[in-house]
Amino acid sequence: MTFAEKYGPWALIAGGSEGIGASFARQIAAQGVNLILLARKREPLQELAQQIRQAANVQVRAESVDLSAPDLNRRVRELTAGVEVGMVVYNAGAESRMVPFLDRPLEELMRVVGVNVTVPTMLLHELAAAMRDRRRGAIVVVGSMAGFAGGSRMAVYTASKAYEQMLTETLWWELKPFGINVLMLIAGSTKTPAMARMGVNLEGTGQPVMDPDDVAREGLDNIENGPTWVAGEHNRAAARFMCTADRRAAVEMVSSSADAMG
Repeated sequence: MTFAEKYGPWALIAGGSEGIGASFARQIAAQGVNLILLARKREPLQELAQQIRQAANVQVRAESVDLSAPDLNRRVRELTAGVEVGMVVYNAGAESRMVPFLDRPLEELMRVVGVNVTVPTMLLHELAAAMRDRRRGAIVVVGSMAGFAGGSRMAVYTASKAYEQMLTETLWWELKPFGINVLMLIAGSTKTPAMARMGVNLEGTGQPVMDPDDVAREGLDNIENGPTWVAGEHNRAAARFMCTADRRAAVEMVSSSADAMG
């Protein structure tokens, strides 16, 4: 079967206006799969949608939505009405700033919980059921190296990314008998607009910085190699260390890396 036959005819990408999400959108469209793109930022979202329509012979639905809104599932049902979503990429939930836990307003922290915990739980529960009935499909959740251990000024972000990983790995096991590929794609330092807006010094970590296109490509190339794939050989080496190190060393590693970013 071709990629489009296995994972089409439509793919929904949450957080699909820029960075890794935009890279997924372009690469999936190049395989002949129609797109539903969800993101908050309307202008880059519409610009990307138009670029893809011109470059690939696919349909693109682009909708500016707040992924933390309480009516998200209703909006998704409206956007997917009458189409068969064979693939979901959840790429939302990038951190917006790095602040100690007690110095950050609670409403900001709860938004991070919403986008990284509540929303993927709701969205995957909504969309994976039809895949199970059809006995084919794919789910890719983009996570972070920060999810391997607690990290300085990222308490809720690291905790919520760990939740995403556990959820995705469990779905890999539960949906595998139904022909659905589920992958947790772990990204390390990646040059994205979100990182630029934060003003972080990615080079300060001393680790290679990846390009979004390369991260997305590794995800698609390894979609059958779940439950978890870490993008970048240098990140895979770091992940192996954190999975075998004692917890103090793992937290020190993540925190030192976070502090080095400024």
